[in-house]
Amino acid sequence: MPPFRRKKAAKSFPVKVCTLDAELEFDLEWRATGRDLFDLVCRTIGLRETWFFGLQFEDTKHFISWLKLDKRVQEQCVSQMPGTPFMLLCKLYPEDVAEELIQEVTQHLLFLQVKQAILKMDIYCPPEASVLLASYAVQAKYGDYDETASKPGMLANEDLLPQRVIDQYQMTPEMWEERIKIWYADHKGMSRDEAEMEYLKIAQDLDMYGVNYFAINNKKETDLYLGVTALGLNIYEKDDKVTPKTTFPWSEIKHISFDDKKFVIKFVDKSVNNFIFFSPKGMNKLILDLCIGNHDLYMRRRKPDTMEVQQMKAQAKEEKQRRQIERNKLSREKQLREAAERERAAMEQRLLQYQEEIRLANDALRRSEETAELLAEKGRVAEEEASLLAQKASDAERENARLRLSAIRTEEEKVHLERKTREAEFLTARLVEESEKRAAEAERLKAELVAARVAEKQAKEKLLNFLSRTSNGSLPPPSASSSPFPSSCSLPAELSEAPLADPELTAYTLVSDDDPHIHRLSVEIEKERVEYLAKSKHLQQQLDELRCEFSVLRVEQGGLDHLHDVQARAGEDKYSTLRRLKQGSTRTRVAFYEDL
Repeated sequence: MPPFRRKKAAKSFPVKVCTLDAELEFDLEWRATGRDLFDLVCRTIGLRETWFFGLQFEDTKHFISWLKLDKRVQEQCVSQMPGTPFMLLCKLYPEDVAEELIQEVTQHLLFLQVKQAILKMDIYCPPEASVLLASYAVQAKYGDYDETASKPGMLANEDLLPQRVIDQYQMTPEMWEERIKIWYADHKGMSRDEAEMEYLKIAQDLDMYGVNYFAINNKKETDLYLGVTALGLNIYEKDDKVTPKTTFPWSEIKHISFDDKKFVIKFVDKSVNNFIFFSPKGMNKLILDLCIGNHDLYMRRRKPDTMEVQQMKAQAKEEKQRRQIERNKLSREKQLREAAERERAAMEQRLLQYQEEIRLANDALRRSEETAELLAEKGRVAEEEASLLAQKASDAERENARLRLSAIRTEEEKVHLERKTREAEFLTARLVEESEKRAAEAERLKAELVAARVAEKQAKEKLLNFLSRTSNGSLPPPSASSSPFPSSCSLPAELSEAPLADPELTAYTLVSDDDPHIHRLSVEIEKERVEYLAKSKHLQQQLDELRCEFSVLRVEQGGLDHLHDVQARAGEDKYSTLRRLKQGSTRTRVAFYEDL
């Protein structure tokens, strides 16, 4: 045996995959393909709508690339640094988020990606729409607005508005927060997934949503932008990424190929000249890859759903119904709890009222007892005075009788005696009268004493009745706090394999489906879009009011803002512009492009 053994090559290497809200680390086999890593990530997070997503990375030449699923990871110019980072991102955008997105995890990942793109100003968003989207983002993160728990500055540390919007207006952070809270309070009762869906519904109407821009040149070497979207290819001027100058829907395109820097697009109508443009060499494969993926999804949307999608939609519908039942149950319990709390508060208020009444009754009883004692004392004094007056009257009568019997000798004495007698009679009459008054007063005081005793007895009876009545009533115990129901549900980890082109492919034929039901589905989709826009009329009015309010505080206007204002004054939006551009023939649009 040789003294030194050769070190065995490593059979795995570390890989880090980041989503916008989590980091995943794996030890990947050395021979693993991009499909192995992508499936591993999707199984880990429970993602089944895999056709929207891809793994993005920065290659050794510092170009942004998407991991090819049928090649080994180590063969794709991936950086050899330990813990190679990949980003799981939405590669192909849906046409209508409300109709296409099935899983909540798909919706959440797209919400985070679109929100980040708006905040980083990769997607232009007008100021008034930025405030509305911020309110939905706050609803998704914090739930219902609680005025009692809301404190000034609670959103100060949140990244809610693009810096471009903040810099344009003379508004303090408190003013922005106040306007966001006004909209936030209107979203009460929305769950997280509902708030995220409303966010995406508004965001998908933004002109730059879902557009992958690539710098190109036409035959005249004019600098232009190619926009690869879910509906087709758009052409933009160098200084205007908002309004396309012309567009080519996927239904008109038959074949795409490139040779070095030259791209050639052939149309279904063979009489139309080829659409030719020139792009940087490092971007041609990425452009072709995105064109193939978007065209495949475009055709897939216009065909009946596969069994897998039907199963996912059925499961999602059942899960949504189950969650709705749980939310309704939780809402009912919350209402019952709030009603019980209100009843408890009312009973406590009544108890305080009863206690106050008892205190007042006790005070009245005490005053009655004191009054009764005072009246009793006055009656006793009146009786003593009456007895004393009666005694004096008796003494006066005896003195009068003695004087009468003592009439003596002389006339002077007689006169004097008569005068004394008259005086005694007068005094006696006065004393009798005073005695009668005192007796009447004593009788009156006795009557008042009796009345006071009766009032005292009635007060005691009333107090006893009141205490008996209140002791028979019972307060309901405070309602137990309702705990939220768990809403997690593990879905099967089956993954759909979207067809992908050969990584070295330089041409691809886009076969259009001539089935007549495709046109009917397109008409229905457009009809639903018109109905949605009609329902959004009230929201648009609110946005217009907010726009007028902001216009007073604006201190500067950027180029994209000017382009958006011009489009708004012309009464156009993203969809009306595309409809207008499609009105001309394909030949006319190709000629217009070549003349740019």
